[in-house]
Amino acid sequence: MPKAVIFFAQGLEECEGLLCVDILRRAGVEVTIAAVGGQKTVTSARKVNVVADALAEELDYAAFDACILPGGLPGVDHLKADATVRKVCTDYAAQGKVVAAICAAPTALAAFGVLQGKKATVYPGMDAPLAAAGAAYTGLPLTIDGNIVTGEALGAAIPFGLALARLLAGAEAASHVKDAIVYRY
Repeated sequence: MPKAVIFFAQGLEECEGLLCVDILRRAGVEVTIAAVGGQKTVTSARKVNVVADALAEELDYAAFDACILPGGLPGVDHLKADATVRKVCTDYAAQGKVVAAICAAPTALAAFGVLQGKKATVYPGMDAPLAAAGAAYTGLPLTIDGNIVTGEALGAAIPFGLALARLLAGAEAASHVKDAIVYRY
């Protein structure tokens, strides 16, 4: 069974994070929510409390096939500042594992140096850090360049989650989830 870790930090965009968890689990991916910041209860940008499965610093990252960063502010700022998140993203990118980020979170990937020479998207108006990091900004809702998957914003969260399901669990599993949630776009 494929495994993914998704990092939740205080101030995340809860819908981007939870949609990924939901879609991937429906596809048969084992998803672990890892809390950044030393507390298992993470409060989102809109004051929704989520209890994570583990603290980010406690996990064995060799066991996972992908890492995912949801957007939201100040959540992305906390992701950028976290040494564990940085190490996992840079190690996974170098190993060819899936590294995914949506909304403002691709700016964290840019800060970590993993977007050099890659195509990527980000929340509109936040593309300057991508260009500064050597990435080609696409402006598309979803961009996949090798093992790097980026999504534009909450409006792209379902296609983003389905793309991750396809990469991790296969086209048939992703298609099954798409049909089950009656996503017709």
